[in-house]
Amino acid sequence: MNIYAPLEHTLHIPWVLQATVLAAGLLMLGGLVLRRQIAAADGGVVPDEGVTLRNVVEVVIDALASLARDVMGEDWKSYFPLVGTVFVFILVSNLMGLLPGVGGATSDVNTTTAWAIISFAAYNWIGIRKHGFWYVNQFLGPSFFELKLFGKHIHVRPLAPFFFPLELFLHLARILTLSVRLLANMFADHTVVAVWIGLLPVAIPAVFMALGLVVACLQAFVFSLLTMIYIGLALEEPH
Repeated sequence: MNIYAPLEHTLHIPWVLQATVLAAGLLMLGGLVLRRQIAAADGGVVPDEGVTLRNVVEVVIDALASLARDVMGEDWKSYFPLVGTVFVFILVSNLMGLLPGVGGATSDVNTTTAWAIISFAAYNWIGIRKHGFWYVNQFLGPSFFELKLFGKHIHVRPLAPFFFPLELFLHLARILTLSVRLLANMFADHTVVAVWIGLLPVAIPAVFMALGLVVACLQAFVFSLLTMIYIGLALEEPH
């Protein structure tokens, strides 16, 4: 029995959709709380005392922003909102999966595949916007030499017929790897926790929940890091 069962049985709303809406609602609520705190007197200058939601969020965002700066380069601020959204949504959904009777949307293939497609579409769109038509060079293999025609330098890529289908397949495979990696880790982690809670609801499950907390944070970080890496590669000039 879980919190999604009543709506799933009466209104036939899939549990994963309910979990997604719940995660989004929690993020919006957290954002409103943080905004209210920052809008208060000296809220944007003086940090809170002790461990608060605002302090935790600031530390996490600062660390993620520093990594984004190193991976995506000088234009990192333009793409950081996307990466940050990916990170916090996946993290909250992963943590929800550790709560008995709740469950997180990242335990469902539809959610993980949707985020993988968003990541895939985003970095390709960023690459096309940056390089225009010449973004196709990302798929054509190395340049052996240059020719100067009509005042322009043309990179000659004789292995393009072999590289193009291979690179296209490898890029499409990123959707599968992003989706399956997140799904497999979170499904396995949540299943282990649920099994131990059912068998021995005292002490032992706490150990696996602690490990699950690490896995939840790590998988959110890995997914967002890979998204940053793909964006950084799309921004690079192909050689």
